[in-house]
Amino acid sequence: MSKTWNWFEGAWLEGNPPLMGPRSHAFWLASSVFDGARGFEGLMPDLDLHCQRVNASASALGLNPTMRWEDMAALAKEGMEKFAAEEAVYIKPMYWGESDGPGVISADSEDVRFCMCLFAAPMPAADASFSVTLSPFRRPTMETMPVNAKAGCLYPNNARAMREAVARGFDNAVLLDALGNVAELTSANIFMVKEGEVHTPYPNGTFLNGLTRQRVIKLLRDAGVTVTERLISYAELKEADELFSTGNYSKVVAVGRIEDRRLERGPITAKARELYWEFAKAQPWRYGS
Repeated sequence: MSKTWNWFEGAWLEGNPPLMGPRSHAFWLASSVFDGARGFEGLMPDLDLHCQRVNASASALGLNPTMRWEDMAALAKEGMEKFAAEEAVYIKPMYWGESDGPGVISADSEDVRFCMCLFAAPMPAADASFSVTLSPFRRPTMETMPVNAKAGCLYPNNARAMREAVARGFDNAVLLDALGNVAELTSANIFMVKEGEVHTPYPNGTFLNGLTRQRVIKLLRDAGVTVTERLISYAELKEADELFSTGNYSKVVAVGRIEDRRLERGPITAKARELYWEFAKAQPWRYGS
């Protein structure tokens, strides 16, 4: 386990302290939400939006958020001082239900715990790439799961897709929605480039409309690149000129192989990454001296 610091009930705790018990609602019935910002190179891009979103996720899961986003952001900045300047860090504010609520299966909306967890997590190299395949598993809909929240209960489905793909020799997997359209990767949003234009799945409520996804779309459009959000088939991904992913954990990363077809890192992928780093360096959210 990498270097970790956690703020919980007024104190900073190192490592992986036991904060839940077997009767904690989230421990056995998954009433937990989180978000993920990044600290790297003295920067914390979109920290405000990540802190605001975890509160929205809590509300969507029926948990009463107890922290102002401004206080979360201040804790994140304070926590970053516990890491070396060159360490890249994952910033994870999180809520969970502690007590049983009505009918036991739901959590008590007022008995909610909060933790700000930060842990060292290297950023992928600028020239990194990964391989993808089609997953046999699909994303749920709003009628079956709380897809309007960044909830812990959503991730076992993506985790089994990841395990299945890795077992077949790939790094990640493309998941379809219930109707067979491309939704996302197991751990990030996906973009394709065709004839100089960018296409990405329309956020139809079956996958998380990532903050980094939204940011990259805006940056590309502001730079004059056509970006279209629409229904996309897996066959189209296989014929793309370029593929890349966006997500908070890795930011912008090229897809180097889809099935048995190799892809070169293209100019649009490089531009998306360059634009994101320029944006991050212009943000007011910083730490250190």
